[in-house]
Amino acid sequence: MDKLKFHEACDKIINAERERNGIGTLGEKTLHAVLKNYFEPHGDNQEIKIGGYVADIVGENGVIEIQTRQFNKLLKKLEAFLEFSDVTVVYPMAEIKYLRWLDIDTGELSQRRKSPRKAKIYDVFPELYKIKYTLDNPRFHLCLCMLEVEEIRYLNGWSKDKKRGSSRCDRIPIELTNEIYINNVNDFGIFIPDDLPESFTSKDYSNCCKISRPLAQTALNILTYLEIVKRTGKNGNTIIYKVRKNA
Repeated sequence: MDKLKFHEACDKIINAERERNGIGTLGEKTLHAVLKNYFEPHGDNQEIKIGGYVADIVGENGVIEIQTRQFNKLLKKLEAFLEFSDVTVVYPMAEIKYLRWLDIDTGELSQRRKSPRKAKIYDVFPELYKIKYTLDNPRFHLCLCMLEVEEIRYLNGWSKDKKRGSSRCDRIPIELTNEIYINNVNDFGIFIPDDLPESFTSKDYSNCCKISRPLAQTALNILTYLEIVKRTGKNGNTIIYKVRKNA
């Protein structure tokens, strides 16, 4: 993690764009552009065509793809790249988030306030489920990029205050707080909390990780596929799990 390099990427993308166009016109891909320039500041190594696809970055460590959401759209490209190269998928997560609201009619931008929502590493699982069968490829790597982010949303929602159901204008990265790399299947062991019982259910996993039950079930589906955990039986309709010894 290199915070100086990160801020240089922010200055290059965000400040230059604001000088040209002003707040609220940065576009949906600001976060993507900053991270692309953080991981590879040299433009010659960005947006490289490989076969029928374009890679965000191609360098000495292989291909790097910045994917902010919708991993299902990444799948075919990912499978093609993994045939011949290491691929690192970078997934940005808002560990600290501030919200600002942009009035479409007046252009007025509200003061920012801190959101109570904080991304956890487990939040990546719904996206990973979409590329589940690539996760055990030895050439696949994942970087969870934990960030402090300012999110600007349009006041165009359906509620009285126009906030519920609103659409996002932009996400502007402020600070890089952590980088968590998963370079092989065994590294998925970071998703096993220390206080997890020897035999456990999805409810136990949910409580230990402090996540919702559906998210816990998705996580365990993937961890079972990767053989980090195994199913040992049932108690009624409830599946009993155990962490594998080599995980």
